[in-house]
Amino acid sequence: MAIDFKAHAKEGIWENNIVFSQMLALCPLLAVTGTATNGLGMGLATLFVLVTSNLVISLLRNVVSQEVRIPAFVLIIATIVTIVDMVMNAWLHELYKVLGLFIPLIVTNCAILGRAESYASKNGVGDSIVDGLMAGIGFIVVLVCLGAIREILGSGTLFANSALLLGDAFSFMEVTLIPEYRGFLLFVLPPGGFIALGFLIVGKRLIDEYISAREAKSAAGALGKDNAVDIAGS
Repeated sequence: MAIDFKAHAKEGIWENNIVFSQMLALCPLLAVTGTATNGLGMGLATLFVLVTSNLVISLLRNVVSQEVRIPAFVLIIATIVTIVDMVMNAWLHELYKVLGLFIPLIVTNCAILGRAESYASKNGVGDSIVDGLMAGIGFIVVLVCLGAIREILGSGTLFANSALLLGDAFSFMEVTLIPEYRGFLLFVLPPGGFIALGFLIVGKRLIDEYISAREAKSAAGALGKDNAVDIAGS
């Protein structure tokens, strides 16, 4: 059966977003998003773990018994996170130092275990990979958006230190939006993260309400046209 990429994207990125809808992974979200660069690095690491764990768990779904599935899933996720931790320490050491403890703590991210239990353990490999990919992209979107807001308001820059943290290939991303800006300390600190996240959640819900209102209006218009045709036909 063909994979419905559109449905997976709508579900993982918007309707069932890890942060906006499920309110999960808030600890690393608020801790590492002092800059958009940090958010992107954390998001990419989480994305890799989501996709890889979904892949492995889907392959083993008929092998692991129901009685031990949760410990087995946690062990698989912990193994993948350990590999990511070691790779980042070796090749992205500056970013690794910034993210620190939050890389190993990806193991405790309820969203990853949730996708493994609710989806990967019950579906085929292709669907599970796409599910993890879209959920990870949705998480990256929130991390980068929150990091960008905090960085712009707090420092007047965007993707600062990209070359240092992610490698020279990312140097083009570094932008100074507000020259000689003294900064707004509140948004650099955790309370600023809570404030910015609150506005993002409100914005998402306002968009949802607007979309629902438009769909309801379109449905009412279509129903009115059908009734008019029926009356004219009679």
